[in-house]
Amino acid sequence: MAYSMEEMAAMTKDIVAPWRDRKGGLIPILQSVQGKFGYLPDTAMRTISEELKLPMAEIYGVATFYAQFHLKPRGRHIIRVCRGTACHVRGSLKILERVKEITGIGENETTEDLRFTIEPVACLGACGLAPVMMVNDETFGRLTPDTVKGILDKFE
Repeated sequence: MAYSMEEMAAMTKDIVAPWRDRKGGLIPILQSVQGKFGYLPDTAMRTISEELKLPMAEIYGVATFYAQFHLKPRGRHIIRVCRGTACHVRGSLKILERVKEITGIGENETTEDLRFTIEPVACLGACGLAPVMMVNDETFGRLTPDTVKGILDKFE
């Protein structure tokens, strides 16, 4: 759902309110804001800065240090193609190239319709199924470039 800047600021203030006079609230606030909007919008980050009287640099420092936080909108479906040794040897680069071709985006990018985001991953821990990719929490193994489109078509 798309929110106006004013709506985002108001919702962020509501999230910050219980933490205003307490130490250690920045990470839970960022988690809640991201849970609400799907990422950390600039409007929300500025509101957090104003409400907690913390410099923007400190907030961005925390948000960029932890991989769990995202500063840009992400797709409804997160695609992860394994780059581990077993997957690499069995052709994961061809799988990744096919995913990029089908979605029209590169790594760490999101489709304009917010359907897919491609996130790089070092290993998915399913070496016996190599090459492997995940879409959200679902694992797909023994892939070929020809099987990728059928899998992605299942995710609207």
